[in-house]
Amino acid sequence: MSAQHEQYLVGLDLSGRRVVVVGGGQVAQRRVARLIAVGALVEVVSPEVTPAVEGMVSAGEITWTARRYAEGDLTGAWYVIAATDDAAVNETVTADAERDRVFCVRADDGSRGTAVTPATGAHDGLTVGVLARGAHRRSSAVRTALVEALQSGVVDENAEPPQPGVALVGGGPGDPELITVRGRRLLSRAQVVVTDRLGPRDLMDELSPDVEVIDASKIPYGRAMAQEKINELLVEHARAGKFVVRLKGGDPFVYGRGFEEVQACAAAGVPVTVVPGITSAFAAPAVAGTPVTHRGVAHEIVVVSGHVAPEDPRSLTDWAALGRMTGTIVLMMAVERLARFAEVLVEHGRDPQTPVLIVQDGTTRIQRTVRATLETAGRVAAEEDVNPPAIVVIGPVAGLEAPVGS
Repeated sequence: MSAQHEQYLVGLDLSGRRVVVVGGGQVAQRRVARLIAVGALVEVVSPEVTPAVEGMVSAGEITWTARRYAEGDLTGAWYVIAATDDAAVNETVTADAERDRVFCVRADDGSRGTAVTPATGAHDGLTVGVLARGAHRRSSAVRTALVEALQSGVVDENAEPPQPGVALVGGGPGDPELITVRGRRLLSRAQVVVTDRLGPRDLMDELSPDVEVIDASKIPYGRAMAQEKINELLVEHARAGKFVVRLKGGDPFVYGRGFEEVQACAAAGVPVTVVPGITSAFAAPAVAGTPVTHRGVAHEIVVVSGHVAPEDPRSLTDWAALGRMTGTIVLMMAVERLARFAEVLVEHGRDPQTPVLIVQDGTTRIQRTVRATLETAGRVAAEEDVNPPAIVVIGPVAGLEAPVGS
């Protein structure tokens, strides 16, 4: 087959059909994974295979004939991939496949096979395939751009309007690129967005002008929309036939009161979908170059809400137990009472010299970090004028720091 020939792009139903892959290296590994996903009965013919391919064999996902290719190996095959590192073997496989009228992809030289594997990508039930006459980098780049356009909503594949209901979407720690693919897709389809100040604000600029945006911000120690009112708004707009996205910062179920909103929707008979998000408890330290776990340093992580003081009757936290542990404590909503939290941890056994990392506005343009110890954390935070939102990491890992890029 000449590289100049036009190629006919077609979707093959290989479910339950025999596919032979000759070769067991990295190329075969990539192709086999996709073939398994579409239900093909895959046989790999190769003296050796990669550990990943061997794992697929052990799991019963494919079969492996552990020898070199031989005459008759293509009998009964619907599709063949020649992916060895020996051009002569690939040539033989291709010739045998053409003789048997079985389409064959030749991985080392696509122009010499009878089929070409397109650069493919999947999105919400769609499969996008791109051929570029053997220019693999070009086809991959176009494929990626198309899938990203679908995921972001730049290209809307939905002819029908979205069904009424609510999607509770975790927007991540602040950087608009850290929202999940599904979260961004649902946001692009929203007719009403109920958001707050911790959600990725830059994404609001991408919404269509006809989308109604409702500010449900809760400013610490300041203005706030009551949770009951937020619940009412979600139900009200969904019942009016709208698709509503409740965009929250971080993860909706990590101190985000997301479950209360789910309960309100369920009680009102409103369909609700939950899309998890990246929690700032782990993301903010990560972008500051500090892990919350590290081998030989921390084997446990406890994420604690600091919205009430240790002595407050509403507190459900065992501060004595936290003082005895040696791992990582991540405090959220703790800026106002940081000095008191540090004091209580020391009282219950934590070393006053334990490192403390404070990350304010993590992952955003105005992110900044402050380092201290338990003994100095309250004073340093006040001197540095630390304000919410901020994540406080306490433990030996807070003394670790590595340069990280954006």
